[in-house]
Amino acid sequence: MAKGAPIGFRIDPEIKAALEAAAKADDRSVSSLVTIVLRDWLRENGHLPKD
Repeated sequence: MAKGAPIGFRIDPEIKAALEAAAKADDRSVSSLVTIVLRDWLRENGHLPKD
């Protein structure tokens, strides 16, 4: 997958740890997991078209 636009933000350490654990359990990077979560939320809330 081609690299996309960078984004940076601060999150609670507890949330970061949970993201890292979830990404590891799903055999993917934290960046990939965050992209999936954001994409799905944006689609469900009408901000991105549904496939």
